[in-house]
This record gives sequence, structure tokens and C-alpha cells, in this order.
Amino acid sequence: MNLLVKNGMVHDGIRPEAFQADILVENGRIKAIIQGGVSHVQIPEDTKVVEAEGLQVYPGFVEAHGHIGLDGYGIGYEGMDYNELNDIVCPQMRGIDGVKPMDPAFRKAAAAGVTCVCVGPGSANVLGGTFTTIKTVGRRVDDMVVRDGVAMKCAFGENPKRIYRDKKDSSRMTTAALLREMLFKAREYMEKQEAAGEDTSKRPAFDMKMEALIPVLKREIPLKAHAHAAEDLFTALRIAKEFNVRITLEHVTEGHLIVEELAKENVPLAVGPSLTSASKFELRNKSWTTPGVLAAAGCQVSIITDSPVIPQEYLPLCAGLAVQAGMEPFAALQAITINPARHAGIEDRVGSLEVGKDGDLIITDGCPFEVSTQVKYVFINGKQVVDD
Repeated sequence: MNLLVKNGMVHDGIRPEAFQADILVENGRIKAIIQGGVSHVQIPEDTKVVEAEGLQVYPGFVEAHGHIGLDGYGIGYEGMDYNELNDIVCPQMRGIDGVKPMDPAFRKAAAAGVTCVCVGPGSANVLGGTFTTIKTVGRRVDDMVVRDGVAMKCAFGENPKRIYRDKKDSSRMTTAALLREMLFKAREYMEKQEAAGEDTSKRPAFDMKMEALIPVLKREIPLKAHAHAAEDLFTALRIAKEFNVRITLEHVTEGHLIVEELAKENVPLAVGPSLTSASKFELRNKSWTTPGVLAAAGCQVSIITDSPVIPQEYLPLCAGLAVQAGMEPFAALQAITINPARHAGIEDRVGSLEVGKDGDLIITDGCPFEVSTQVKYVFINGKQVVDD
């Protein structure tokens, strides 16, 4: 099925100003964006036409950090699959193996226009495993994947030392030391592998944890660092520099207090969840102003729900609350579209309305940041998943 959205006011996520245009989607990808009402593009006969005059057209919203599908909707503790509680360092875990595609949370997310999410392990562990990026519609997770293994989760601050206080970790120093130890061991393991070349007799014994960290050391994927407090943000950056690895900072609750320093670092920032109470000490400086302050300083900011901490469908509402607190509206739109796509390394597929990208788009009757706005249509890969 092909799709033609006609006469909508297009907010492409790249240009600040909206413009009226038609959007043609063929075989799941955007084939053409046609302005001016005159087209030399041939429209296939089997094309579904949606009249969007008077409506707003946006890219499908993207979440840079959450646990939807791993922490099940309405099934309690028994259904939680996002933290391994028997091992404080488990980089070999893969978030994709815990996703439940039938989770009703996906349907709710899609209905709100959230079409792609980056999901993976939680923050109980110093190293928790890899995140995957998936669409929010499907019955088999393998068919929902945009890109698997996009980042390696690590965690700083209160969560690891709280959960492992009586087993392994009771201080921030221990958390940092455990992460360094694993990176040192993985680097040595990788160097021995490389020195052995094709001589299998000289290779180190297979170690799944070490294997999982090689893409981090080769800078193929970043560390995805859970950190709220300023001191934890700086520790994460310090370790990344020590090992020359890429890093993204997740939550960044106290980012507005150290905005000048974060702006110098030029690393992707995922801010949130902010629609919660300050449930622990490191959240005491939680503020809706944080994403706007960081964006105004030139940082690449994504707004996150950390679903299900905040239900996934409230992602656009969170952007609206950031706008209410002073964030520029276009910056807020980018914070739930192109920026999270860049954060997860999938900006070639999603996050904006551009020729060649996936046909993920939503049509609304107003600004999606406002609670009175209705989502009229949602398309994922050019297929209609929500209507009116």
C-alpha cells in the first residue's frame, strides 16, 4: 500500500517554519515531498489518499530512552524484565530479548504518535546490556527493529549502590571502579584477540561479557550513561575520556546547573523523566526548565519519558511542559523527533520528514504539545495504524 497525504501543513523537524505540501510514501519510505500544488511525480494507482487540508503533519515521535515492552503494562513485578538482579555487571544482556510486543503500552504509544522507541535495560546494574530501537507496532520484535544494539547501558548514582548495597556496591567510587575494571579487562581481551590474528590457539578463552564490550571500545556504539546528579555526569564523562569511548548522557537532571560544562562536552543529552516527583535525593533539583536551558546553550537535547516511569503516550505532553517552562517550541519538537533519532544513531531512518526516510508520520488538528489537540492519523512505514 502506498500513501499520499495531500495539502497538510508540514512540520518536517528540520526547518523551523511549517509549509504546505503533499507527501508521497511508496513501499514504506518517503518518495517525494511536493510543494506548490504542481507535481511531476507519478502517483501509483493503488495509493491511499488522505486529505490533510487544515491539519498539521509531523514526523512520528521518537523516544531516546525508555523501557516500554520490558516493563509490562499492568502486570506488576512479575512482568518486569528490564533489570538483571543477580549480577551487577552484565553487558552481555540484550534488551531485544526482553521486549513483549503484545504489551498494550505499544498501542497506547502509537495512538499518541510515538512511532519509534529506543528501549533496553534499566539502571540497577553498573553495566546492564544493550538497547535496541524498534517501531511501536508489531507482533514479533524482530520485525519491529530499526537497529539493534545501538548503545551499551551503564549506570551511576543511587540505583546501583542501593540495589547492590549488601552484595557488591555501596558507594559511587565502587560503581566507577567496577565500570573501569570491566573496560580494562575488555580492552586487554580485545588486544589479545587482535594479536592472535588467525591463530586460534593464541586467542583468549571466549568471554561473552568481554565480547559485548568490544563494540564500545571500538567506538561502534556509545555507553548510554544513566546519571542524574552533576557529579555523576562528570564521572561518566571522565571515564569515557579515559577509555576514548563514545557516550550519551541519560536523565541529566542537574544539567541546568552545569550547562556551560555540558555545552563544552558536545555529547547527546536525554533529559527526563520530569513528570514525576523527586522520589530520591539525586532528583531534588528536577526542573522543567532543564531541556530548554540546555538546548539554548547549543546542546543536542532529547526529552524522554523513561517509560513506563511516565507512560509513553505522554512524550508530546512532556515536550509541551518544557515549552511552558521556556523551551523554544521548535527545539521541543526536535527533542522528540530528530534529536532522539540522532541520539540513537538512526537518523537515516526516522526523526524527520525527508525523502528516503521511513514513512512514519502523524496528522493532528493542532499543536501536539497541547492536551486539546487530537491525533487524527498515525502511519508507520506508510501503513495506517491509527485513524481519528
